[in-house]
Amino acid sequence: MSILITPSNCFAESNKHVAIVIDDFGNGMKGTNEILSLPIPLTVAVMPFLSTTQRDAELAYEKGHEVIVHLPMEPENGKKSWLGPGAITEDLSEQEIRKRVNEAIDAVPHAVGMNNHMGSKITSNKRIMQIILEECQKRGLYYLDSKTSSKSVVPMLAEQLGLPYLENQLFFDEQYTTSHIIKQANLLVKKLESTPQMIAIGHVGIAGEKTAIVLKEYVPIVKEKAKPVTLSDLLIINRNIIDIQ
Repeated sequence: MSILITPSNCFAESNKHVAIVIDDFGNGMKGTNEILSLPIPLTVAVMPFLSTTQRDAELAYEKGHEVIVHLPMEPENGKKSWLGPGAITEDLSEQEIRKRVNEAIDAVPHAVGMNNHMGSKITSNKRIMQIILEECQKRGLYYLDSKTSSKSVVPMLAEQLGLPYLENQLFFDEQYTTSHIIKQANLLVKKLESTPQMIAIGHVGIAGEKTAIVLKEYVPIVKEKAKPVTLSDLLIINRNIIDIQ
């Protein structure tokens, strides 16, 4: 059975959980060391085939964080050149997609899951996402839908495959200002008052140092509302609750 983590999954007030995912590791981006030093378990999404892909994945793992593949996928708007090497684009054959997905998984040490880098065009493409999710299933990876498209076919396909999947519920830093990141951190805290689980995504890179500073300040506040966990933890927690029911 496929498992989706959403606000509809109900937990006791004392059993709230929050998973913070940080994207765009793998290219020596700003905020890398600061983010990895945060005193909570993180899920670290590492892009394949870049200058610090292996180093960032190994360092995250050594610090006790969870590692997933941050697979570059074609967006509805933008240039393919922005995606970096090994990107999944709409013009690829099935064989090439499978090859690229597996090479990406092999390139990121300790990866236990996958999410999309950009990808609004690909996550709404049934043919391509079917292939990607099949390869995740073969390799024992879960999938996190970053929700860059409201037309995502991930839920439907993951359910059909029985693949564990999750959905992002909030971005910290889609705008690069400190004031916006603080606003989103406050929104996360507010949502945790009425929501038993939250998944939120931030980034290293342009706003990485700002995101790290804000998250460091908000860690004690978030901990008052919920227990910080990895995405794998959320899947296990939810599976146990289903078993109890």
